[in-house]
Amino acid sequence: MRTTPSIASLIAGLMLAGTAGLATAQPAAAPAAAPSVPQYGNNVNHDQARRAIAGALAEARRINVPMAIAVVDTAGKLVAFEKMDNTQTASIDVAQDKAVSAAMYRRPTKAFQDGLAAGGAGLRILTLRHASAVEGGIPLMEGGRIIGAIGVSGGSAEQDGVVAAGGVAGLTR
Repeated sequence: MRTTPSIASLIAGLMLAGTAGLATAQPAAAPAAAPSVPQYGNNVNHDQARRAIAGALAEARRINVPMAIAVVDTAGKLVAFEKMDNTQTASIDVAQDKAVSAAMYRRPTKAFQDGLAAGGAGLRILTLRHASAVEGGIPLMEGGRIIGAIGVSGGSAEQDGVVAAGGVAGLTR
């Protein structure tokens, strides 16, 4: 049985070669620091939600586009909602979807829109539950923490983003 010594010799040789390689290997680089992800805070209250909606409504009137505006808490549950006259009915659900997406994923929906537009690995966004990939959803922050989100629909994606930003600004008034 001459095969047994040759197999044993092969295994021993591979083990020696492997340990020799370890001695000359470069140390592994320290893992990159994870990007800072905003944490959740207390939920947006009704007064804060109304201020955010008032800011969004003012911006929608300024650009003269009828909008649906939703504010949700950190879990994506509706806190306040407003629909301007002559807003397309589909925007009722779309505004809420954008707000839910921004709250649950802790990022503006424009991040998903941009990820999909880039293609490649960004296409996996299509598999994410509750992810809205159209600009117009933005997390609401207080003290550096997410307290909810605003979602806006009724115009172009860019117009929705402008009106949502008006809502974010209205929160601080």
